[in-house]
Amino acid sequence: MELCLEYAREKQNLSVDNVADLMGLPAKWTLYKWLESGRMPAILIRPFEHACGAEFMTQYLAGSAHKLVVDIPSGRKAKPAEVNELQGSFAEAVGLLIKFYEGGAQVDDTLAALEHVVGGLAWHRENVSKVEAPELGLFEEGDA
Repeated sequence: MELCLEYAREKQNLSVDNVADLMGLPAKWTLYKWLESGRMPAILIRPFEHACGAEFMTQYLAGSAHKLVVDIPSGRKAKPAEVNELQGSFAEAVGLLIKFYEGGAQVDDTLAALEHVVGGLAWHRENVSKVEAPELGLFEEGDA
């Protein structure tokens, strides 16, 4: 929660009071209480993150459950360059994996490359499944 609020303060110039207002809370003290206790009702996590402009809580919850977080596209045709990039990432990850098992690559580098490829594949999987019925980009900031 503190990272989300720090992000809101630094990137959007929002105070805790502003975030509470954007969430529609009747009193700013409620948000202060949640910060103090480190607890927030789960139903208010998304409004809180949306107000702050950061998704650190969702990422933490998924990571602590050993889940990979992937941005889900709204459904559009991929550009050839995007597919080429995925193929290049795949080749790089497999190369690092081979080097890792031979003792020549670092754990962090190998994991980052593998997670990038898995995330890219999941993104394209969802994009292909939604291309016939794209969604509205309610929380998107740019071209989806």
